Amino acid sequence: MKNNKVNTLYQRITDLREDKDMTQAEVAQHLNLHLTQYRRYEKAETPVTADFIKNISKLYNVSADYVLGLTNNKQKFW
Repeated sequence: MKNNKVNTLYQRITDLREDKDMTQAEVAQHLNLHLTQYRRYEKAETPVTADFIKNISKLYNVSADYVLGLTNNKQKFW
């Protein structure tokens, strides 16, 4: 079960970007990351940090729980 949640996390990061028609370079710029670092997140080569999840949630205006794969509801709770 844990692996499914991890796979969901990385897939959602990619899906959210694609849903907004953004490139990896654009997202990296918004998040103040090097493109290489952002690509590593999408490919699940680097573990994501709490700050990354917070920032990606803010960028896409979705809940952190959605990004983490804990819910299918994108709506933020705050």
